Amino acid sequence: MKNILIVGATSAIAMACARQWAKEGARFFLVARNGERLEQVAADLKARGADLATCCQLDVNSLDRHSAMLERCASELGTLDVVLVAPGTLPDQSECQSNPDVAIREFNTNVTSVIALLTPIANMLEAQKRGTLAVISSVAADRGRPSNYLYGSAKAALSAFCEGMNARLFKAGVHVLTIKPGFVATPMTAGLPLPGPLVSTPEKVASDILRAIEKRKDVIYTPWFWSLIMLIIRSVPKPVFKRMSL
Repeated sequence: MKNILIVGATSAIAMACARQWAKEGARFFLVARNGERLEQVAADLKARGADLATCCQLDVNSLDRHSAMLERCASELGTLDVVLVAPGTLPDQSECQSNPDVAIREFNTNVTSVIALLTPIANMLEAQKRGTLAVISSVAADRGRPSNYLYGSAKAALSAFCEGMNARLFKAGVHVLTIKPGFVATPMTAGLPLPGPLVSTPEKVASDILRAIEKRKDVIYTPWFWSLIMLIIRSVPKPVFKRMSL
């Protein structure tokens, strides 16, 4: 029976992962900003076989509340087997370009607050000398594209942070997984003109995440073909890249 902490538990990908773990009778400590939606997720997981689904309403930008949340989680679950960190927003790039306050707010939500949370979580896992820390980043981290470079830069910082944390925690027996999804059909991407053949589902991404955790992979692109797509994008010479609409 796994003890699982999920931050950003109301996100579509996090819910899809939790539903698969619930079938195994996992015990959950669920954290998200929307308390009403969080209670619905908890009820759904219990109906699917979860042994425990405790809710904790928290906006990750409330840095002063991180410690109390983690203390409560430790009291409820004890040793953690998996921590899935999935909070984030998809900001409007044009608004970020015109309003510095929006740019900083979105950057803080997508990386600064997440790093603030990952730091004590990493220390908890290092002390127990086991467990998996899985963090959702994005393929957007691989290269700054004009259509979403605020979001991409935040995810690039998060990916670099996770890479260093991975090397550190490996020595303590802790597994760190950086997850880089491509286009996924979620409420966050609803209404965007996404290329249909490249759009995946939360369930498919969740299956890839659980498989990567079992295999103790360091980084995954999901679906897999995004590793090839991003290899091509990273390889485009800068003079050509600047003229492309991406």
